[in-house]
Amino acid sequence: MNRFYFNSSSSTSTSSLDSSSLPYPQPLPRSAFLSPAFSPTTFLSTLHNRHQTLEDLRAELRARSQELARELLDLVNENYADFVGLGSDLRGGGEKVEEVRVGVLGVRRGVEGLVGLVGERRAEVEGLVGEMRRVGRERRVGRGLLVVEGGLAKLEERLGVERGRGAGEGDGDKLGGFSEGGGSDDDEEEEEGGQEGGVSVMRLQRNVEQFVKVKRVVERIGADHPFLVKQENRVLRIRQTLLLDLGGALRQMDLVNEQDKGRTLNILGLYRDMGETEEALLVLKERKR
Repeated sequence: MNRFYFNSSSSTSTSSLDSSSLPYPQPLPRSAFLSPAFSPTTFLSTLHNRHQTLEDLRAELRARSQELARELLDLVNENYADFVGLGSDLRGGGEKVEEVRVGVLGVRRGVEGLVGLVGERRAEVEGLVGEMRRVGRERRVGRGLLVVEGGLAKLEERLGVERGRGAGEGDGDKLGGFSEGGGSDDDEEEEEGGQEGGVSVMRLQRNVEQFVKVKRVVERIGADHPFLVKQENRVLRIRQTLLLDLGGALRQMDLVNEQDKGRTLNILGLYRDMGETEEALLVLKERKR
């Protein structure tokens, strides 16, 4: 590789030049120090083409540092003056703060009053709702009691059972377990037209359905209700009379007759609806004897 060298005469003449004859370098720009990734080593490496001695560079950097210190001091003094003036500007602010505090306390008391009023209204509404529910339950119970009373009265009329008289009393007028005056005129007409051998399965079915309806209402209300407790004797007499009628009808059925076989099954179904299957078995056993 070829290299370029100065001759000796040139070197001698160059060394003899006065450094004062060199051009004066420009001041270091402030922007060079503002980079977030500023590095002194990197900054100095960029000054290799700068015609300036190291002492002059140090003097310039020291002057730049003193200049920045003066600017920082001026900035602090300016802000300190504003900070000191802030105290005088805030004089009399305590009264305003007190006014705000009093206003906030007033709003708080108002909110607490509204909360208490809402709580009272809520308790009142809950009480009214509870009262309405209680009245609704009592209405349903009252309607159920009317259904029970009406059903028992209708059954007593159909079966010829009188209040205050036992089920066994007055049964001497019955023939084969049936009461002669146990039904209305319409029932009697239907019995005359549809029964054979004195048996009316339709009348028995209506009576049993009415009795089962009354029992379901009693179970829904509760048998321990005072009114229902007083009706236990009436229910017992009606039950016994129905069982007598069903037993008499079952005894009169001719199991050889195909028509009576169907009626027998219907009567056994009525026993089942009443929950008296054991009574039906007893009647059938008596027939076999």
